[in-house]
Amino acid sequence: MTKRNIILSVAGFIMLAILLYQIPAINSRLSWRFEVARTYVKNVINPVGNVPTAIPQPTMPVTPTIAIQSTVTTAVVTTTIPTTIPTTIPPTLAPPPAQALLNSPPYEKQTANNCGPAALSMMLHMFGWSGSQKDISEVIKPVNGDRNVNPEEMAFWVRNYAGWLRIEYRVGGDLETLKRLLAAAYPVIVESTTALNREDSGWADDDLWAAHYLLLTGYDDATQTFTAQDTYRGPDKKISYTQLESEWKPFNYLYMIVYLPEQEEEIKTILGSNWDPDLNRQRTLELAQAATAADPSDAFAWFNVGSNLVYFESYDDANAAYDKSRELGLPQRMFRYQFGPFLANFHANRNNDLLALTEYALQRTEMSEETWLWRGWALYRDGDLNGAIKAWRKALSVRPGYEDALYALNFVGSTP
Repeated sequence: MTKRNIILSVAGFIMLAILLYQIPAINSRLSWRFEVARTYVKNVINPVGNVPTAIPQPTMPVTPTIAIQSTVTTAVVTTTIPTTIPTTIPPTLAPPPAQALLNSPPYEKQTANNCGPAALSMMLHMFGWSGSQKDISEVIKPVNGDRNVNPEEMAFWVRNYAGWLRIEYRVGGDLETLKRLLAAAYPVIVESTTALNREDSGWADDDLWAAHYLLLTGYDDATQTFTAQDTYRGPDKKISYTQLESEWKPFNYLYMIVYLPEQEEEIKTILGSNWDPDLNRQRTLELAQAATAADPSDAFAWFNVGSNLVYFESYDDANAAYDKSRELGLPQRMFRYQFGPFLANFHANRNNDLLALTEYALQRTEMSEETWLWRGWALYRDGDLNGAIKAWRKALSVRPGYEDALYALNFVGSTP
């Protein structure tokens, strides 16, 4: 074969590959792999290292507050922090039984980065729904490479696309609450962590730590285990009480329940004071503070203190807690899933730290609309309007229709 023919053959192969990549089914399977490969190469050429510690904040006048409409901040309240917390579980409730096991739903193996929609799909099947994770992800995660689905997004889907059901999520969960819900025949989704398989590594020094949604469908005190539908590892997996508590902690012990409207009073009784979002947050804040007192080296406890303080708009104190957690050391992917430090930095006018932290997060996970959103606000505050607009448009490319990015572009008078 002549050199000319070889060149033509290679060119033809490349053109064929490009054309095949345009086919949606092939694109959806490969696009996220290309993004992973690109991130891997970037981290080889320029190793990122560990989560950076906070940049010392110089004393300076506070920039006037920018009014931001953000679905990320909808949990923030303006009420004063409650000072008294009623008993979490009413004393009239009997202890939960020693075991409970719900019928397992049809198992759904998650597609790439899709544990949230897959877990939610299985939960909804337990209430008579007949769709799949694809129906959910097409709305709240239409771009396959999007690496994270927030609880707010999952709740949005249920409220708007399964309106015959209701959904709530709370933080500060405990084993007793999980058991009471399961014993009353309510499956529970918890946000926890998992160790990725080595073949799913994203870079050379990957710590393989990632967030993961689990659907709990049973428990047994005799074996001290929960039964979990794990979209990554398989159906009816057993997880010990101690392992679940450990892997649940980095996400503030968040849990999610779905129920019929006529079941709301029963849910209120089971949750007790945790039904009230403010009291739930205050109780969770106190538990996290107690955890830092018991073990000052617990980075996740400090992080949870920060997240609960963000809820109450106590941004300076939240930053102090977040700074401590970063000093102690956090997993590499922490800011793929949790964005409280971005909010705390922004509202406390710590712009240099916000720029540094979002840069690190994007080096680890480029496909993150939340990180691009807050990087855009940091660039805007830094006087880089063009950079901010590019960041917000990038957020929209990761999450088409992302209202927070659309608001930001409208705020500065730019089109998407």
